[in-house]
Amino acid sequence: MLFSFSVKVQEFGATYFGLIISVSLLGCAIIRPPRDGGIRYRGLTQEQVIVQILPVDYEIEYICRGNRVIVGPKVRKCLSSGTWTDINQQTTCLLLCPRVWTSLENGRVTLQPSGPPAEGTVLHYSCHAGFLLEGRNVSHCTKLGRWDSPKPLCVCKLLLLCQTHRKKKLYIGALFPMSGGWPGGQACLPAAQMALELVNNRSDILPDYELELIYYDSMCDPGEATKILYDLLYTDPIKIVLMPGCSSVSTLVAEAARMWNLIVFSYGSSSPALSNRQRFPTFFRTHPSATLHNPTRVHLFQKWNWTKIATIQQTTEVFTSTLDDLEQRVKEAGIEISVRQSFLTDPAVAVKNLKRQDARIIVGLFYETEARKVFCEVYKEKLYGKKYVWFLIGWYADNWFKIKDPAINCSVEDMTEAVEGHVTTEIVMLNPEIVRGVSNLTSAEFVAQLTSRLGGKNPEETGGFQEAPLAYDAVWALALALNKTVTPLHAKGKRLEDFNYNNKDITKEIYRALNTSSFEGVSGHVVFDAQGSRMAWTLIEQLQGHRFSDLCVSHRPLSILCAGAGPPADHTRVIEKFRFLSQKLFISVSVFAGLGILLGIMCLTFNIYNSNVRYIQNSQPYLNNITAVGCVLALAAIFPLGIDGQHVKESQFPVVCQFRLWLLGLGFSLAYGSMFTKIWWVHTVFTKKDEKKDRRKHLEPWKLYTTVGVLVAVDVLSLMIWQIVDPLHITVEKFTKEAPKGDVDELIQPQLQHCSSKKMNTWLGVVYGYKGLLLLLGIFLAYETKSISTEKINDHRAVGMAIYNVAVLCMITAPVTMILSSQQDASFAFASLAIIFSAYITLVVLFVPKMRRLITRGEWQSEQQDTLTTRLSVNNNDEEKSRQLERENRELQKIIQEKEERVTELRNQLAEREALRSRRRPSCQNQNQNHSSLPPPSKQAEPPGYMAGSDQAVLPPSFSNSSNLYQGESKLSRNHCHNSRLPLLYK
Repeated sequence: MLFSFSVKVQEFGATYFGLIISVSLLGCAIIRPPRDGGIRYRGLTQEQVIVQILPVDYEIEYICRGNRVIVGPKVRKCLSSGTWTDINQQTTCLLLCPRVWTSLENGRVTLQPSGPPAEGTVLHYSCHAGFLLEGRNVSHCTKLGRWDSPKPLCVCKLLLLCQTHRKKKLYIGALFPMSGGWPGGQACLPAAQMALELVNNRSDILPDYELELIYYDSMCDPGEATKILYDLLYTDPIKIVLMPGCSSVSTLVAEAARMWNLIVFSYGSSSPALSNRQRFPTFFRTHPSATLHNPTRVHLFQKWNWTKIATIQQTTEVFTSTLDDLEQRVKEAGIEISVRQSFLTDPAVAVKNLKRQDARIIVGLFYETEARKVFCEVYKEKLYGKKYVWFLIGWYADNWFKIKDPAINCSVEDMTEAVEGHVTTEIVMLNPEIVRGVSNLTSAEFVAQLTSRLGGKNPEETGGFQEAPLAYDAVWALALALNKTVTPLHAKGKRLEDFNYNNKDITKEIYRALNTSSFEGVSGHVVFDAQGSRMAWTLIEQLQGHRFSDLCVSHRPLSILCAGAGPPADHTRVIEKFRFLSQKLFISVSVFAGLGILLGIMCLTFNIYNSNVRYIQNSQPYLNNITAVGCVLALAAIFPLGIDGQHVKESQFPVVCQFRLWLLGLGFSLAYGSMFTKIWWVHTVFTKKDEKKDRRKHLEPWKLYTTVGVLVAVDVLSLMIWQIVDPLHITVEKFTKEAPKGDVDELIQPQLQHCSSKKMNTWLGVVYGYKGLLLLLGIFLAYETKSISTEKINDHRAVGMAIYNVAVLCMITAPVTMILSSQQDASFAFASLAIIFSAYITLVVLFVPKMRRLITRGEWQSEQQDTLTTRLSVNNNDEEKSRQLERENRELQKIIQEKEERVTELRNQLAEREALRSRRRPSCQNQNQNHSSLPPPSKQAEPPGYMAGSDQAVLPPSFSNSSNLYQGESKLSRNHCHNSRLPLLYK
């Protein structure tokens, strides 16, 4: 259900402030507290909660008033289903009945149910052999906190015999966790009772004394243990030794016991903090310290060559101190803890962080209940399988992952899959050898008797079953130590029964006896170190196929004996793999480069052999020879350019780098420098203002060679400075890790070798800048001289074409190869093909036309032939000019013919006009006579150029005399005769 709630929080010792929290989650309704009790809200008080629903995973704790105790679940947790944990079990607050009734001298008391003697508890009394019970054998605890019958007595049957063999009681106060985070008392209490019965029946161990156990349920809770410790210390009888179980309870008891001069002996505490003799001077334990696992873990890490591990822990003192010790040990061994995660109740975030940090070898430190939460999250995050190795504590129940837990939402199948393959480091709590120890029982016989004593309970589901041998041997260690103190105390005039909380001498004797204890128990050889901790063997197991298999046995930290053949699971390995150039590509490009070198040698040979031919001499053959040599060197640079770590050793690689640099640099300078010199000279000579003078200027070859020499010298000097100041060396470029094909937990780290120097970019910038300017200048000069023709350098146009080719390819290749530097095949292919194309085109453009000309025209090595060829060339030029003049003459003749046709037409028109005028002359004369008398026409009035008696008119040399014609027309006009015929003259 969706809800919103607001909470006011008041922090102790601070001013009030309000905090409004609004959430929308599934939750559980608040339940009523038990009668005579209340509910402690984790982080809040009941008055501060003003809602009816609490969120998922929220925990509440029951508390009771006064001296009442909680019977039933003490803590409940809200589940995602909207219900609380253990909702079917009732929690009540009951009064305690006096604990004195729970012990009986010379007899035995059995509680039903086990736990604190509260309302409903039934006590069953029985006496030892030779004693009779006086009083009721059953007593019930009432609601008022009282027993319903007086405490019975065990009376000896034969008074004399009882007085002779009567044993004095020595009381041991014990705190067995029958419930809580670790309910180890469920099996450890029966094991301790078994040991007490055997000890009390032995005549060679404390013959005058009888050990009696006064025990309470500590619930593995320090708060509850505080109440019990108060009852133990301030109620009779006096306890000579205290036996706590859990580490948290042992820490409290051991720190307080020093004030009462009490020896504290634990059977189930593994906290490394308890090994502090300054803080816990009277503490001993048969359960080894949790740090005992750490040397074994470090041995395994070193044996299996692991250098990085990760940890995840529950935030409690025992696991924090254990992890601190592990961190110190792995640091000394050169192993790194790359990830360290912790959690209080919910491990989800910590497990996700492990996944995100790519943790592979993981050490988990947490209690069994939290282990189920952790591996439920492990299953969700897929943090299991062959790629991961989990190291867990081995004292969990064998089927801990199969136990149904309402706090998790993973099935048994999910949990089984997640825990498969995990490794446990476990103290050898049961002697693997068939040896009868001090109790005259083998480990197998002990397990059989303990199983029988549990009365049908499944040992795997009984808390503390694995630690039961430690509790059994703890009682034996106390009995043997107390037995060892009888004689020294008797020599001092003291007895064990004289012990009180102010007697330090007896405590020192017991401490000395325990500190020197050494015997064979059902858990193995029992011996204590200077800190009072048990030294024991460590068993390493792995869950394989739903069952645990032994891998190794280690003894702290001297040796490690492994029965397995290798690590129990694989781990992530990063394999460094160099990327090398494709051999097929290298061979293919090398073939083209070799053919280019052969072509360059052929061109060079051809040019040298025909150097005395006039046509070759006019192309500056020495510069062409330099160009051919430069092309050969540039093509030769392709071979070291394709050589990498696959062909040479790492120490030889810098030499290959230098060869690349020098061959390519000198090849470019020679090939391009000679072409640049030609085109520069042409531009210098033919772009002067006084062109005729400069064209007659004599070309001095030494100036051309000096120019090439300067360009080469600049390159040689810059390369030498580069090599001396900042020599090339190998640098390795690393790429993103890659996962190989198949289900292999390995990552491949691709690497690529480069030729580099400390200031590589600076040097490349200088070289590329200088070469780039030279290329741009060459393009400009080639463009400026494209229309110039000169016999002194007759191939400068071909040179210009080659310069275009080289410049374009270089300007494209340089930046592209820098971009593709991480792709060895593409970079090599692009650079080498650019060199090949440049060299091929340069050689073909410069030399093939010369070869073709000499072959087709037969101009070979003959000065006379060369002179004849020159003369023929001149004659051919004269013939061309003659043909041009003939064409122009024909065009002029055609124009003259058109003009003549026009003149003929005009003359015909004039002849017709004159004929008409001759026929009409009389009428005109009549008209003239009426006006005035005119002289007769004369020959001078005829049109100029007109010849009588001829049908044709002759064209005058020029048209300047045509004014006479116009004068005649004017006369006609004045006479007003034949005016209509005048337009014919201008038709």
